Parts: sequence; structure tokens; C-alpha cells
Amino acid sequence: MKRTITHLADGRELIYFDRRDDADRSAIDRRTLDPRPVASELRYDPLTEEWIAMAGHRQTRTFLPTGGTAECPLCPSSDTRSTEIPAYDYDVVVFENRFPSFSTNFGAYGEPGGLSEVRPGVGRCEVVCFTSDHDSSFSKLSDSQVELVMEAWADRTAELSQIEGVEQVFCFENRGEEIGITLAHPHGQIYAYPYVTPRTKLQLAAAGRYTGGNLFADVLAAEREAGTRVVAGNELWTAFVPAAARWPFEVHLYPNRRVPDLAALTEEERAAFAPLYTSVLRAFDGLFGLVMPYIAAWHQAPVRQGRELGYLHMELFSIRRAANKLKFLAGSESAMGAFVNDVLPEEAARLIRSQIDH
Repeated sequence: MKRTITHLADGRELIYFDRRDDADRSAIDRRTLDPRPVASELRYDPLTEEWIAMAGHRQTRTFLPTGGTAECPLCPSSDTRSTEIPAYDYDVVVFENRFPSFSTNFGAYGEPGGLSEVRPGVGRCEVVCFTSDHDSSFSKLSDSQVELVMEAWADRTAELSQIEGVEQVFCFENRGEEIGITLAHPHGQIYAYPYVTPRTKLQLAAAGRYTGGNLFADVLAAEREAGTRVVAGNELWTAFVPAAARWPFEVHLYPNRRVPDLAALTEEERAAFAPLYTSVLRAFDGLFGLVMPYIAAWHQAPVRQGRELGYLHMELFSIRRAANKLKFLAGSESAMGAFVNDVLPEEAARLIRSQIDH
């Protein structure tokens, strides 16, 4: 793999990940761009003990351009059009988000009053372009392309973990307009948070109270032994529907060996993940013969606290519960955080398995 670092016209970093050592990445960004926005401000909610990012500049970000490749900012540049990627082709690209929720470009922040407090939204947000093919999807990537994406994820996890003030690195993909994407080109994002996220805090607190071995490892072992909800697996990975799934179709993918983050995976583990994961994604699309909206979320151990308790895994889930029905987060879920699932996890596992077997 070849890794090449360059910069965009406004100073943002861009990194090419290539299979070929002779890839030419000398193209420059020909655009004239506005100055980069200052970092968001974090406001503390004393009732939930959570930090909320205020990032008003994100209101102006590009939203579902209608011109396909002619307007897509994630397609390669050409002689007549410059995009976020200066090169005329690419394998995998990572660059700093133009409209970040977190960054190190600090400004002045006022006091909100009340019992809240404010601090800078230190961190970094990056975009990961999985392929230059605008009309592709992650499920269509070759095994070698998935491995290259994983190399990029691992590289960025290690690098972003070194930023002063960063506490957690989160790699994820949103797919489908129903999920709320703003760009259709196959891509994901990476958030380097200045705090440990609420869901991770809950999981690590549960793991800390657990009196057996490692809680995540024991959940995996129990699901593998029961087998009822396991949808796919190989020597190095297991994919299963969790017994208490919140979402109609939800699959967790665990390496069979406990590691804290993506950077700790071996080459063999990265290679084994590729065909397993894409088979699950294709099974999702096969459930109703429709493009399945989903969120794919890598859960990694935090940079510092609770690292010995963490266990890298992906949580993949869709809000589609039937061919013509979506799972909306209405009163109980949105207001109270109390989920009600309309699809029995064992039935969801059976349906997903039938598509993988098919």
C-alpha cells in the first residue's frame, strides 16, 4: 500500500491510499475556497452529563446534489471540474471534512448561562471515499478494495488517537436518503471526539460491573454457542443478530480475538472481514429487493479510559422493517430512549441467513 499526504486549497489535509506504488498524486487543488470555519463549541447538559456540539456552520454543507457525477464533490476531478479530490482517479481517499463537527481551528466562545459550561469542540472529522465509482456501494467492493479501506480506517484510528484532547475515534458509514445522507457517493466518515461518547460509556460501565471475564467476549461466546442468531462467520469473525436488538434488522460483527481497535487487527483478520461483511450487506439488500438504508458503526475502545474493557466490533443496522415501512424513532425511542422492536431478532436472523445462503 502507498500512502500519500497532500493538502487542499484551504489547507485541509488529504491522504491517498493506493495499491500501486507508482500512483501519481501530484495534482493540486485548483479551487479558491472560503476560510475554514472555527471549531464547534461544546455545551454541557447537567441533566444527562453529556456534551452537545454546536456547529452552526454545518447548515451550509452540500445537500444531495441532483446532477450525479457532474455535481458530486467526492468524484475525481477532471480537466473541466475540480472537486474535493484533485486527482483524476483514486483508490481510497481520506480528507478533512469541509464542514466539521470537531476541529482544532479554535475561535472565541461565549458563555451560555444557566448551569451549562462551554469548551472548544477539539477533535477532527474526516471523510473516507471508499471508491471513485459514484454508482457503486460498499457491498459491491472487491475483497482487496475492502482491505484497503480497512487499512485507511486503521491508519486514521492510530493517527487521530494521537491528537491532544481526542478521547475516542469513531469510523462509520451512513447509507440511504432515509438515514439522512447528504451525498450519495459511496463514502463514510471518521469522528475524533473530545470525550467518550454516551453509548460507549454505558457499555464500558456495564463491562466494568460484569463479574465474569470480558463482557463483550462472553456475549460473543454465548451467541456462538447458541447459534440461533448467528447469520455468518469464518475462523476469524462472527456475525450475529443481538438477542436484545433495538433495530428491525441489526447485525453485530466481532473478530473472534479480542482487540481494542482497528489498528490492532492483523492482515489476516482484515482479509477475513471483507467477504463476510459484504455478504451481510448484500443479504440486507436482498431482504426486500430494495437498497437497504443502514448505519455501519465501528465500536472501538477509547483512546485512554476503559481501554482494557473494550472489544472492537461493528454494529450494522437498518431502519427498514418491511418493504414499505420504516422504523421511526418516535415518542418512546426519541423522548425516553426506550426502544420497541417490531421484528423478533430470531426471525431477523433467519431472514438474513436465508439471503446469505441464497
